[in-house]
Amino acid sequence: MNWNDKRVVVVGGTSGIGLACTRLAAEAGAMVWSAGRNAERRESAAVTLADHAGRITWAEADVQDRDSLSRLFAAAAPIDVLVLAATGTERAMGPFLKMEMEGFRRSFGKLWGYANGIQTGVPHLADDAAVVMVGGAIARKCPPGMIAVSSTGNAIEGFCRALAPEIAPRRVNVVAPGLIDTGMFEALSEEQRQGMFEQARGNIPLGRVGQPEEVAAMILAVADNRYMTGTTVDVEGGSLLP
Repeated sequence: MNWNDKRVVVVGGTSGIGLACTRLAAEAGAMVWSAGRNAERRESAAVTLADHAGRITWAEADVQDRDSLSRLFAAAAPIDVLVLAATGTERAMGPFLKMEMEGFRRSFGKLWGYANGIQTGVPHLADDAAVVMVGGAIARKCPPGMIAVSSTGNAIEGFCRALAPEIAPRRVNVVAPGLIDTGMFEALSEEQRQGMFEQARGNIPLGRVGQPEEVAAMILAVADNRYMTGTTVDVEGGSLLP
């Protein structure tokens, strides 16, 4: 794909993997609409990527608010690449048998958000557009206490496979990260975060956690490949290996 002046929308684009996607797409020459629901994060992201201000439009949107998504997509149409990277809601953690069922249900907010994004977004896509959803390698190798997150990841991958024939020739794929150093760990102290990463490194053949830019590069590569649809690509440092 020649990214010059391509129209890219990143939902959940103000932090973490979404922010890295916004930056890489803008650097490649695309016009990017980067959306998030948190005003402070949008402002911070705009400062971080101030050098690309001419190519990025910062927009307010919430994946649980279909009207806000419709306004975003209408403004950016015709959309060449749609990246869905928003978490959508809080995710429940801990043993399933002790988990409150409402917390388990809320964890699927990511799936509902992606469903909203697809239904409201597809009418605004170019005929040869690509959609990339951010899933999680945890879908296929679930550590203790992460069953709600793993189940949501499985649902997203199944959703992608079922959706691909319906929206063809537009393409839809999933990029599934492993453990990535993003803002999802911002509630932890630096000591707690580093301790968790150190413990996890023993299960990652490459011996380190990933960076948002490494996942974002794969998202753009998948969007660029015109003979891929309905598939999942892992970016997880080998953690899925036996």
